Amino acid sequence: MLEELRTLVLFAEEGSIQKVARRLPLTQPAVTRQVQRLEDMLGTTLLDRRQKPPRLTAAGLEVLARARDILASVEALKSYAAEAEPRGVLRLGLAHGLTDSGVANAIAGAAAAFSKVSLRLRTAWSSELVDQFDNGQLDMAIVLRPFEEPGTLGIERLCIVARAGGMEHHLGAEAPMPWVLSPEPCDARQRLLSAMGDQRHRLVVAAEIQDPAMQMEWVRRGHGLGLMPSRLAARGIPDGLALVDAGDLDLSMRVVALRSPHLNALAKVAEAIARAVGKAITVDI
Repeated sequence: MLEELRTLVLFAEEGSIQKVARRLPLTQPAVTRQVQRLEDMLGTTLLDRRQKPPRLTAAGLEVLARARDILASVEALKSYAAEAEPRGVLRLGLAHGLTDSGVANAIAGAAAAFSKVSLRLRTAWSSELVDQFDNGQLDMAIVLRPFEEPGTLGIERLCIVARAGGMEHHLGAEAPMPWVLSPEPCDARQRLLSAMGDQRHRLVVAAEIQDPAMQMEWVRRGHGLGLMPSRLAARGIPDGLALVDAGDLDLSMRVVALRSPHLNALAKVAEAIARAVGKAITVDI
C-alpha cells in the first residue's frame, strides 16, 4: 500500500497523472492502476474523474492527509533503524588461511567498539564458508578467492619456504619436490595446483598438516616445501627456514568479504571488521 500512497501524494503535488508518471517513472496506465488499486483497498473514490484533469474528492483529501502522516512515520522509522546502535549476534566466518594473530587482533579490535554486539566466530576453508553463507548460517564470511570480485579487501600473496641449506631454493629441479600442505580443500593448496597448471603432476604431497606451526616445523626438518603468507614472512622467516625462488609462479589470492543484505544496524559492525581486516592483510607487504 505504501507505493499507492506515495502515488496519491505525488498526484496532489503535480495535479496530473502524466506528471506523476514522469516523476516515478512509470507509464500513465501504471499510475492510473495504482490509484484505482488504492481506491479498491480503501473502498472509496479518491479522484473525481468528471473533471479534466481529475481532482481529489473530499475522501481523497482526507486520505491524502493521512497518507502524508503515514509516509512521514515510515521515513522516521527508517532513519531510526539506520542510526540505531548495533546490537545482537553477528555470525562471522573466517578462512583458515587468515587465522593468524594479526587478523585476529584486527577483528577483535573492530568488534570491541560495539559493546552490544556479540561476535560468533567460525573458521573453515573458504568453500565451506561460502556454502554456509549461502545457506544463511553466517551473516558475514571473509574468504580467499582466486580472482577479483565484489567485496575484495586486498590481496593475500603466498611465498614458498624450505629448510635452510637443506633443499635447492628454486622450483626448477628435474625431480618433483615434496610438499607439506594442509588437507583439501585448503585454499592455498588449490591456488598452488592452479598456478602449477600442466605441471601439477609434479606436486608430491609428503605430509598433510592443518596446523601452521607444525607445518613449518615439518618443513624445517626437511620433509618438503611449505607455503606461508608473504605478509607474515616479511616480519621474519622462522629460524631454520629459507625462501624459495618461485619464479613467475603466481600464488596470490583475493581476500573477499561476503555480507548478508539483511544485516540492518549490524552492517556497521561488518563494515568495521572488513576495514580492519583489509588493513591487517596489507601491512608489512
